[in-house]
Amino acid sequence: MSVTVSDFIVSRLHEWGIERLYGYSGDGINGVMAALRRANGTPRLIQPRHEEVAAFMACAHAKFSDQVGVCVATSGPGAVHLLNGLYDARKDHMPTVAIIGQQARMSLGTDYQQELDLMALFKDVASDYVQMVTTPSQARHVIDQAMRIAIARRTVTCVILPNDIQDLPMEDPPMEHGAVFSGVGYRFPRVVPESADLDAAAEIINQGKRVAILAGAGVKHAVDELLKVAELTGAGIAKAILAKTMIADDLPRVTGSIGLLGTEASDKLMKECDTLLLVGTRFPYVEFLPEPGQARAIQIDVVPEALGVRYPTEVNLHGDAAPTLTALAKRLKSKRNRKWRKQVQSWVDDWWEVTEARSATSASPINPQHVFQSLSPRLPNDVMLACDVGSATNWYARHLKIRAGMLGSVSGGLASMGNGVPYLIAAKFCHPKRPAITMVGDGAMQMLGNNALITLAKYWHEWQDPRCIVLVLNNHDLSQVTWEQRVMEGDPKFDVSQELPEFRYDEYAELLGFKGLRMEHEDDVDRVWDEALAADRPVVINAYTDPDIAPLPPHIEFEQAKSYLASIVKGDSSGIHSAKLSAKQMGRSLFKRKK
Repeated sequence: MSVTVSDFIVSRLHEWGIERLYGYSGDGINGVMAALRRANGTPRLIQPRHEEVAAFMACAHAKFSDQVGVCVATSGPGAVHLLNGLYDARKDHMPTVAIIGQQARMSLGTDYQQELDLMALFKDVASDYVQMVTTPSQARHVIDQAMRIAIARRTVTCVILPNDIQDLPMEDPPMEHGAVFSGVGYRFPRVVPESADLDAAAEIINQGKRVAILAGAGVKHAVDELLKVAELTGAGIAKAILAKTMIADDLPRVTGSIGLLGTEASDKLMKECDTLLLVGTRFPYVEFLPEPGQARAIQIDVVPEALGVRYPTEVNLHGDAAPTLTALAKRLKSKRNRKWRKQVQSWVDDWWEVTEARSATSASPINPQHVFQSLSPRLPNDVMLACDVGSATNWYARHLKIRAGMLGSVSGGLASMGNGVPYLIAAKFCHPKRPAITMVGDGAMQMLGNNALITLAKYWHEWQDPRCIVLVLNNHDLSQVTWEQRVMEGDPKFDVSQELPEFRYDEYAELLGFKGLRMEHEDDVDRVWDEALAADRPVVINAYTDPDIAPLPPHIEFEQAKSYLASIVKGDSSGIHSAKLSAKQMGRSLFKRKK
């Protein structure tokens, strides 16, 4: 049998280093599926239960492996289902390639069954490169371009394959005018700013007395270099949520997460600093940054369009974080004044006391902060963490004390519910010898997580370390949005939109061959974590938590307090209970500080 276009594409992906693809079959992509069968697992197809899960897994693959994530889907509905996970990858700048089927070329433009204008549909999410293969000799450079652009620009690209093209014999481009020959491979260059810009940045930092660093995901491979700068300057280090696991929390002056779900230590760091160094971050919330004019600011980013768009920076350093920080450190003077260092560390120490105090607030039935506070010291040193979007993100950001060597991620820029369990599975494929834990709200679990557990059941037996834990915060409420209704809109909880049905996640887990555990009382928490971490199979923890434990912001604005009180006056069904719990949390925090 001659090599088909699909055979060539599968082989070419393998040449690019792709070991697995995440995808689901359908007649629009059958030619590629046949080629994957003939390839005997090089690369391997991983089959989730839904294309959205496949795209989330491809994004997570890129996050946890530093390689390109590839997802595959059929035409029409299969292609549509990929979009949410692909936008997750695009917003978090993860190199991801989507390969999707299309109807036969001769039928295009006739509104054929499952025919969609895929070029238009994917033009936004894959704006850097989306191309349809219309002739066999085009396949070579389209795959090469899709891979190279995805890697080099850290973005999403898309290849569309009409189903009649997929089974045609592969043809090399002819040696004639108009033909294009392409090759495999890409290596990132070492980008360092101009010396004059580095000198200007160093002068600003050297003049500063209270230096703060805000680190984003771009510091992933520059942690040592960042810590060197922090040590020279005495800077405190705040972390955007995607950088949470990149810098250990037990290092000096690491203030933790920033923003609405951030720490009081990070909030104070931003309010008191006179110099700000932003590294590899596009943190969007200006209200949690220093007042314009308060701090002189420098930004480092390898992407030029990310520079100077979040804060009025004086010097923008276009360069890779690691070599740029190294070059900058050589120009910095070691600051001998210890006052700022001690002040920042005192905020950090106080914050960890606050988290402990808040987690001890009694609730009905369980305070979710207690669940995370109990997990934190039990985290294995090599654990991989995935957190879904919702109230769980607050507790993940604040209560888990990260140590060096841990990995983790969330849906950052898109902040999409449903990513938690797909991320967990992809992480285990990337690192099958490491334990993994995902933290998911019941809203996200009912939306997509329960479905993704079936994929986990299919594959977990092949991993060397079978430990993968799904924590479900079962509070029968879309609680994060409920709090947003109260605090942002001044409206009471809209029960019709917010309340969720009961589901026995632990019993469902047992049906799938997992271990199902339940937290119903505060006394269950420690015991269940110990049992889950010692299990010989995946575990689903059904944790009945109180939805009215408020994710208190680092600082409470007058308008937020006013809106919250208005929501209670308007008849919030849980208003009195939530107000009492909020008062308890604040009281415990203040008492702990005075102590």
